[in-house]
Amino acid sequence: MTYEISDDAARLDLGVAHAYLAKESYWAAGIPREVFDRAVAHSLCLGVYDDGGAMVGFARVVTDRATFAWLCDLFVLDGHRGHGLGKRLVSAVQDHPDLHGLRRMMLATADAHELYRSFGYGPVNADVLMEITHRPRDLYG
Repeated sequence: MTYEISDDAARLDLGVAHAYLAKESYWAAGIPREVFDRAVAHSLCLGVYDDGGAMVGFARVVTDRATFAWLCDLFVLDGHRGHGLGKRLVSAVQDHPDLHGLRRMMLATADAHELYRSFGYGPVNADVLMEITHRPRDLYG
């Protein structure tokens, strides 16, 4: 099977992406479809497509396309793992022309540290990074 990665927003299957993120991910569990759709509308997104055109992977990048990007919501569906698609997707994000020359690209992961380390990601200086977090139930009702 061959796979293609594209940033064509018209090809994205938001139903597939939302279903995976809302039901199977630990980081976006329960995210309402309208919140997900709004996030996608304001992000750079890439899809991975099998040779039949079905979307089997996804990545979203929150970015100003000048200085900063946050890589998030990256997944490959179970039946398509083991073909190096996660690596190809991270590489396609990093090579995307809208992201050249950024000062900083960040992400958060609980389970894919080695994948991202292989692309040069490393620990953040916790002395300079701050955050405010809201629990999903506070955000989504």
